[in-house]
Amino acid sequence: MAVKNKLLCVLLLYTSGLAARQANPRSDTGFVHIPAGVYWLGGREHQLNPLRKVEIAGFDLAATELTNRLFERFVLATKYTTDAERFKNAMVFEPGLAEFRWLSDSTAYWRFPNGKSRGGIEAKMDHPVTCISYKDAEAYCKWAKVRLPTFDEWEIASRAGAKTTYFWGEDMEQIGQYANIWYGGDHLKADLSDGYVYTSPVGSFKPNGFGLYDVYGNVFEFCTGVLKTDPKNRKIAHARGGSWWCSNHACGFFNSLDIGRVNPQASFSNQGFRVVKIPVQH
Repeated sequence: MAVKNKLLCVLLLYTSGLAARQANPRSDTGFVHIPAGVYWLGGREHQLNPLRKVEIAGFDLAATELTNRLFERFVLATKYTTDAERFKNAMVFEPGLAEFRWLSDSTAYWRFPNGKSRGGIEAKMDHPVTCISYKDAEAYCKWAKVRLPTFDEWEIASRAGAKTTYFWGEDMEQIGQYANIWYGGDHLKADLSDGYVYTSPVGSFKPNGFGLYDVYGNVFEFCTGVLKTDPKNRKIAHARGGSWWCSNHACGFFNSLDIGRVNPQASFSNQGFRVVKIPVQH
């Protein structure tokens, strides 16, 4: 009964979630400096991400997830063709599907992240780019002279100095101030509790203590690294931070601990990335 009451409280709190959003979302990416130092990562009982202490050099991480606007600049400059366009394999979602079910849509790619029948990104240039693969993200990084964050860098940045599951503590009910997630008890009906069914403009919610937006929710973010559980005979891509699709009932990865995995050439409408600036060599 206590669990049901807690979930009910979460839904009631975020039925009016529009108030939690910022009035002026950030439309493009700036960078935030993450200071060098020694940080605690992982969790005592987390099998993939055990508790440990790491030391890193400082680095500059994008304050927001990469937008459609910035990805379009890359495509226009390079004539790049994404994996979703080549393989016609993008996976999209619409309310009404059972848990963990996605639709394969041959028309979907970054300009039509939910398929052509559901509209394009013309009015969503400040939303995170989606329906791109890990390979596509690497191609963008090579062109823009940036890189993806490592597992450790992403976690350090997301925690903003905290040692807890969320950068504000352990109380999940505060997530509506900071992230675009799914509040419905299932995915059979559209959920507009926070004002969005799918992605939201980057920076629509409050930042963490380092000034980073959307580290939880909105879209999963690709990271570099290898886990001990990864198959040795094939490459696996990893992502962190949860997405607009994630809920407390399904795929609750909107935190600083969990690490997801996906085929490097798979494209989903809840998958994106943010980048790290590569220092200029003098």
